[in-house]
Amino acid sequence: QVQLVESGGALVQAGGSLRISCAASGSILSISAMGWYRQALGKQRELVASLTTGQTTQIAESVKGRFTISRDGAKNTVFLQMNSLKPEDTGVYYCYVKGIDSRTRAEFSSGAQGTQVTVSS
Repeated sequence: QVQLVESGGALVQAGGSLRISCAASGSILSISAMGWYRQALGKQRELVASLTTGQTTQIAESVKGRFTISRDGAKNTVFLQMNSLKPEDTGVYYCYVKGIDSRTRAEFSSGAQGTQVTVSS
């Protein structure tokens, strides 16, 4: 079983910065991808950023140039650095992890409970 713990969500002013993190633990043999979705009130969930073990990065157009995704492989932790925040960045941010379970050798995909990011104008 894989557990994800997110942290760092907060209320920030427009133009500010925030870094959120997500630590994965449990029966992890290897991780193939980590990333972040977000969902604003009344809107569909969207992929914000993803990072594969091969360092392939995908960033949503709406945040390109402002958000950066990175990973601490030794700690199975993924970070989302958010700069120049805008009110439209407000939402619940969910991290996810894909990899191989060390007990079953099967692929897994886990999602976290979400962390609230609110950007005031």
